Amino acid sequence: MLLRSVPRLLLCLLVFVAGCSATGSGSVSARADGTATVRVAQLPAEARQTLALIDRGGPFPYARDGVVFGNFEGLLPQHERGYYHEYTVPTPGSRDRGARRIVTGQGGEIYYTDDHYKSFRAVRR
Repeated sequence: MLLRSVPRLLLCLLVFVAGCSATGSGSVSARADGTATVRVAQLPAEARQTLALIDRGGPFPYARDGVVFGNFEGLLPQHERGYYHEYTVPTPGSRDRGARRIVTGQGGEIYYTDDHYKSFRAVRR
């Protein structure tokens, strides 16, 4: 009788452990559409500062801050041109603007990339 219940106990334990790891406090999770997410508190300090500037409406330190982001890579949901705007997230030690950006959408979406548009994470506030 005990041997028959062992597989069920193991299955329950596996489901429990999987559920705990899916809802844990890891730095990256995913939205229902599969887009990776990151909490504001988990962003680099420079990204949090850039978000604060966006919230205030500037002034922005880089001439290209606020320009239209074309989404040519097609990694963000498709919208008409002008829907997305990009902002520089300074990279300490970089001589140029670096690879980090925040991209905002007119619907209030915020995305972060640290690899110059090769991947994005939706920012959760």
